Amino acid sequence: MNPAVFLLVSLCCCCCCCLSAAQEEIKKTESEDRKCQTSEGSCYPDLCKLLKDFGVMEEKLRTTVEKLGVMETQLKVNENQFEEVKNKERMKVIFSAALGGNGHIGPIHHDTTLIFKNVITNIGSAYNPSTGVFAAPVAGVYYFNFFYHAGGNEVKYISLFKNGQRMVTSSDHKSSGDGADNGANAVTLQLEVGDQIFIRLMANTHVWDSENHTIFNGFLLKQV
Repeated sequence: MNPAVFLLVSLCCCCCCCLSAAQEEIKKTESEDRKCQTSEGSCYPDLCKLLKDFGVMEEKLRTTVEKLGVMETQLKVNENQFEEVKNKERMKVIFSAALGGNGHIGPIHHDTTLIFKNVITNIGSAYNPSTGVFAAPVAGVYYFNFFYHAGGNEVKYISLFKNGQRMVTSSDHKSSGDGADNGANAVTLQLEVGDQIFIRLMANTHVWDSENHTIFNGFLLKQV
């Protein structure tokens, strides 16, 4: 064979082998690239894993934030319930006070607010033993009553007032044949904060007290 022809054939065979090898390498690289596909497009293997891990962490974070939101809401509910219980404890209002002294009060020529000085109970400090006036510390429904003892030889006329308005009364006429009299009355009132309740001995009448015979009581039934 002609040496020139032989050299040309050899070069052609070598080129074909190199081209084939190069094509195989390109196909292998393309195949590996196709293995790392995401919704965003192609990426390097390490970047793909990082994005997947980040997605998992993002989902966990979202779930944790939702749980924290639920916990925060429940905490606020618990705080409101606790505060409500505390308020109910603070709003206990109960008082009981006796007129005090030993003998008659009256007759007096004008209406007189009775001052029950001997305080027996005063939870909430709403009753003032210096003035005889109960002032409502909270809006609500209250119950009040009073009892009196008096001699039979004088007129008895006692009334419970709300802010200067007569609510209930207990009275008895003079009797020469009756040595002593007792009377009482009670009422339930809806009060606003600051409303005042007090007992008045009406003009030209009297009561008597010894060992807490004449007494004024009240308490909060329900806050409204």
